[in-house]
Amino acid sequence: MTIQHLQEEILRLKTEQDVCILAHSYQAQEILEIADFTGDSFQLSMQAAKAPQSTMLLCGVRFMAETVKILSPEKRVLLANPAAGCPMAEQLDKPLLEQVRKRYPDHTVVAYINTTAELKTLCDVCVTSSSAVEIVRKLPDKRILFIPDCNLGDYVAKQVPEKEIKLLSGGCPIHARVSAEDVARARAEHPGAQVLVHPECMPEVLEQADFIGSTSAIMQHAAESDSKAFIIGTEVSIVQHLSYQCPEKRFYPLSKNLICPNMKLTGLPDVYRALTGGGEEIRLDKETLCKARVCIDRMLELG
Repeated sequence: MTIQHLQEEILRLKTEQDVCILAHSYQAQEILEIADFTGDSFQLSMQAAKAPQSTMLLCGVRFMAETVKILSPEKRVLLANPAAGCPMAEQLDKPLLEQVRKRYPDHTVVAYINTTAELKTLCDVCVTSSSAVEIVRKLPDKRILFIPDCNLGDYVAKQVPEKEIKLLSGGCPIHARVSAEDVARARAEHPGAQVLVHPECMPEVLEQADFIGSTSAIMQHAAESDSKAFIIGTEVSIVQHLSYQCPEKRFYPLSKNLICPNMKLTGLPDVYRALTGGGEEIRLDKETLCKARVCIDRMLELG
């Protein structure tokens, strides 16, 4: 079956079965083309909550599907490829975070959205890469324990110096691969190109960037900028997507190592199989749904 035929069959099946397809921006172009909504992880969960369909099919990684379920507990939520996880979300477990909380009892625990539903039950407020600075600044508490990404946490700490932010050793192993040398090399190879990077990158990379933002913010900046060439410091799929959206502009990966193997696990056949009895239904017990929702609601109140 060709890509086109497979896409046509998926579009037919999702309509017949009342399914809404959610695709993270790091998914392949052929998946984005058949999705009802595309974007960052929390954007997708918010869209899912508003969507009229009874079933949500998530093309991304597990924590994203869990967040969809937390915000839409009455809906059936499917993860297209059950093996697709997130190393950053899985770096901490509940017993370890419980120990850390006991060690810092006077700290407010701020959780990056890239955490499991189980971890969210122990956190005070959730943040996204685009809202982290604003929300931490608005918190009345001075002492913050930021989990799990120390690079994003360091970026927030520098933007909000009035807070005392405790960081743990953790983060995205893909974004952490990029070095300052990569930036220097990319600038030399593509003189005049703007460097756009995700705040999950190392501090020495952020220091050399022309723009720092979430994946959606990077894509929006590139589309709206008058510049004609960009070096993209996040997952390499964004280079391809931007090339489709803005064919008159040039896009280059900051590093060839910016490839997320978990995101690449989901292919168009996985989406088809999820509509024909495959995939995995995300199930969370009532206590987890309620407790994990608290930190997300607090984020929405502040942001």
